[in-house]
Amino acid sequence: MPLESCMILLDNSQYMLNGDYIPTRLSAQTDAANLLVTHKTQSNPESTVGIIAMSGGIHSSGENADGVELLVSPTDDMGKILAALHGIPVRGSGDSSVSGVDVAASVQVASLALKHRRNKNGQQRIVIFVGSPLTHVESRALVKAGKTLKKNNVAIDVVALGELEENEPKLKDLVDAANGNNEEKLCHLVTIPTGVLPSDVLVGSPIIHGGSGGGGVAGDAMAGGVSGGMDGFAEFGGVDPNMDPELAMALRVSMEEERARQERVAREQAATAQNEESKAEGGANDEGNNGNMDVDNAQGETSETGAGLAAAMMDDMGDEDALLQQALAMSMAENQPKSDSADEEKEDNIPPGDTAMMDADEDDEDAAMQMAVRMSLQDAEVANTDSSSSSQQQQFQDPQFVNQLLGSLPGVDQNDPEIRSALENLNKSNQEKEDDKKSNDDSDKK
Repeated sequence: MPLESCMILLDNSQYMLNGDYIPTRLSAQTDAANLLVTHKTQSNPESTVGIIAMSGGIHSSGENADGVELLVSPTDDMGKILAALHGIPVRGSGDSSVSGVDVAASVQVASLALKHRRNKNGQQRIVIFVGSPLTHVESRALVKAGKTLKKNNVAIDVVALGELEENEPKLKDLVDAANGNNEEKLCHLVTIPTGVLPSDVLVGSPIIHGGSGGGGVAGDAMAGGVSGGMDGFAEFGGVDPNMDPELAMALRVSMEEERARQERVAREQAATAQNEESKAEGGANDEGNNGNMDVDNAQGETSETGAGLAAAMMDDMGDEDALLQQALAMSMAENQPKSDSADEEKEDNIPPGDTAMMDADEDDEDAAMQMAVRMSLQDAEVANTDSSSSSQQQQFQDPQFVNQLLGSLPGVDQNDPEIRSALENLNKSNQEKEDDKKSNDDSDKK
């Protein structure tokens, strides 16, 4: 807070003995002034504070019995200031026909005290407490006093307690005149409702915290008062650390622990939500991969089906070849009985399902098979006949074979002239046939 010289004007008229504020208006005013003094002096060590009693002094008499008394000039001596605050007596006649205090005169005296302050640096401010009715005080005089303050660069804060309906409009005119046309409102009006401690309201008011939030506007009891005090010491749980430092520190530690716990819970919830989102995204990716795998499997099954069909066709062709070979083997059954028995054993070892498939295939090729078997059998018979006849002819043409054959026959004499002549004729005929055959071959070659 910047350097500031402040004059606090207190109302010590008979009206301040009313008990509508606990315990009385005067005691509640003293507590609020004590708060102001503490705040001003602690915010800046070079700031000074002065005290004025607006309802007469010990040296006043006669017509000046209700005059203004300067108790302490602007100083930074806390001892003098606190002694003046707690030593203010109640003065005045208490006559309801006259005003308890003279606001205009009190403001003028405070301006003179600020003018003669020791440290000329810093801002000048007046804080005035009004608890007496301003029955005979004209608004025009208050407006003039406010303009004078503005001219001298002196800011004013007004605290109104009691007699609010009568005093508030006039005090508002004073504050508005002191603010003038400036956008930044440096002067403020704070009203204290009945039953509320003035110190609680001032804690959250612009009078303590500065700013332009309350210029010329009456404060509300709950909004501008108690709740404002809570905002002023929010970090201490709404407790003034100057009044009860131990409680304020305990509340501050408790609030910090609670704030840390809430932040930890929020982080855990955020991490949980992020994990759930990542799991959901992973499940969607898995479903997409499964879909792709299903498509690939379908394509693979299709290709396998096509390959199976092609393989089946090749197997059918191979079966036809096998059946043809089997038919040829069957055609040679007479010459190769052992192989036939082996084929029968193989056929017996074939599973029933394969036999049924082979039978179905044989039905389609039955006619061709039978014809092939017949032709193979005829060819085999012709070949056997030719081979047997040629081998017999060759044997009978051999003289040794004939001699052995005749010698083995009983009752046959090889030296018989008839047998010898027959053999000679047979040899001659065979010799002639061979010569004819050679001559035919030679003629064919030529």
